[in-house]
Amino acid sequence: MLAHGSGGKLAHDIIRNSFVSSLSNPVLAQLDDSAVIEAGGRLAFTTDSYVVQPIFFPGGDIGKLAVCGTINDLTMVGATPLYLSLAFIIEEGLPLNDLKKVVSSIKEAAKEAGVTVITGDTKVVNRGTADKLFINTAGIGTVPAGLNVSGHNARPGDRLILSGTVGDHGIAVLSQREGVNFATELNSDCAPLNGLVVEMLNTSDNIHCLRDPTRGGLATTLNEIAEQSSVSLRIDEDKIPVREEVASACEMLGLDPLYVANEGKLISAVAPEDAEKVLKQMKKHRYGRDAAIIGEVKEENPGRVVMKTGLGTTRIIDMLVGEPLPRIC
Repeated sequence: MLAHGSGGKLAHDIIRNSFVSSLSNPVLAQLDDSAVIEAGGRLAFTTDSYVVQPIFFPGGDIGKLAVCGTINDLTMVGATPLYLSLAFIIEEGLPLNDLKKVVSSIKEAAKEAGVTVITGDTKVVNRGTADKLFINTAGIGTVPAGLNVSGHNARPGDRLILSGTVGDHGIAVLSQREGVNFATELNSDCAPLNGLVVEMLNTSDNIHCLRDPTRGGLATTLNEIAEQSSVSLRIDEDKIPVREEVASACEMLGLDPLYVANEGKLISAVAPEDAEKVLKQMKKHRYGRDAAIIGEVKEENPGRVVMKTGLGTTRIIDMLVGEPLPRIC
């Protein structure tokens, strides 16, 4: 089902039951955004595929998305991204001008992030079998000695810092797909976060966890951290930044912004003594201007995410189960 690709509960089930159960090894079992390996030094390695529909959307396209998504996965383990591979699966009939626009976006995104595309592959498939264009990527980067940033490392007392507004990418793509117009322009947040993370890591040695809340949104990513680290997370609804356009669109469509995909945001778990200075540094960066401390890590009820609502009540925030927005990244 499409929901098996949502990044939510069904996606986790199929990963564990169909892949990890057969291919398990100590590196794969970490299930972080990138694998960290020893190979003449510490390297981070990741792979991803992009099947967004439509391939052009406000604020980006499938090419920019592929580069930024891969860079961000490397960055979430503290790596410095260096090299990318790109493999294109092209549907017969794709206009060459569309392909050139995508490649131009790839060039600009790679330049901004300071990475180099060093290898790739091209396949063309029959009309009607690939929905214009799919892109598969791989990325590699270096991890500084002694740095250990992982979804397993959130500690009780850590503050949860979100780098900005949630749901921008998902609603921007959906608006293009469905022809929904807003009074003000809403763009995808698609962006490379390696520069922001460098600033954060230079500010504090006590950043324990970094994750980018893509498929399944912020809610699913928080559940992943809670499960991996065997902790509970408490967040405050009033402190989570959401654009007015996104909130309005979600209300109209019956969606929860916490479950809508992002492609240029991160959530971090930072030791309480360093949280404010990390937040201050993030706000100086173009991709962290709307950063906010949205909650903290607790010891009791491990694996649970709880939110204090704007009404003063609390509710459990579970992992995404279905797939409200398929083909979003």
